[in-house]
Amino acid sequence: MTMLARKPAVTAPAALSAPASFAALPRASRLRPILAQVIPPLLVVLALVALWEFATSGPGATLPPPSKVWADARDLITDPFFDNGGLDKGLFWHLLASLQRVALGFALAALAGILVGLLIGTSDFAMRGLDPIFQVLRTVPPLAWLPLSLAAFREAQPSAIFVIFITSIWPIIINTAVGVRNVPQDYRNVAAVIRLRGPAFFWKIVLPAAAPYIFTGLKIGIGLSWLAIIAAEMLIGGVGIGFFIWDAWNSSNLSDLIVALTYVGLVGFALDRIVALAGRFATRGTSAS
Repeated sequence: MTMLARKPAVTAPAALSAPASFAALPRASRLRPILAQVIPPLLVVLALVALWEFATSGPGATLPPPSKVWADARDLITDPFFDNGGLDKGLFWHLLASLQRVALGFALAALAGILVGLLIGTSDFAMRGLDPIFQVLRTVPPLAWLPLSLAAFREAQPSAIFVIFITSIWPIIINTAVGVRNVPQDYRNVAAVIRLRGPAFFWKIVLPAAAPYIFTGLKIGIGLSWLAIIAAEMLIGGVGIGFFIWDAWNSSNLSDLIVALTYVGLVGFALDRIVALAGRFATRGTSAS
């Protein structure tokens, strides 16, 4: 009886045992969002390159096709680190010189822009006095500042940095001021209840609440900085990606020019993503209202 009453041991069917290939499914699921972001733009780029090749391969084409760009500028693409002295340098060194100017000019603009934006956002008198002047100055094109900066500084390097500074500071000022003025009233009420004043009020209430606006201004400013340095270097000369582009045009070397423009776009995209990533990290738990 005991043997008949005893239930036989149940074994899992072979179909239910997880094969080794199933272990890869979680990894594939993690890669799927990345592929969904990478594949569409990659396909579009390949389609545009194919269209470019087809459109410029005829006898009357004035621009080189991608195949000719690769043939003419292969050494420039594959070896961006060469340095033969003077202005005969690889694209890495030209980009590095431009990025150094952008870093200094943009850092000065960010510091001054945030401080002035905080002043305008908290003071009605400063808002009424400075806002009309800023609205006029921000419409001046970047290259229009270059002759004035050359007359003031007498040197190309500080002139280029000033052009970057004066071009990128306006969106930082405006967005910072808007962010300060849009601090929720509930935050201000809490600060009043706990008697939070002075620097502590700015650090713990104003800056966290205005951070999304500030980083929006910084993101716009870094893009304008990169645009300004390319244009300024075409006129001031020396080592820099802007001068490289202008020199390639004067030498009728369109292949080098196209390669340089591609690098300019990639670096500009990278700068935008870096500032956006810093903004997401700094504004965790906050949102622009």
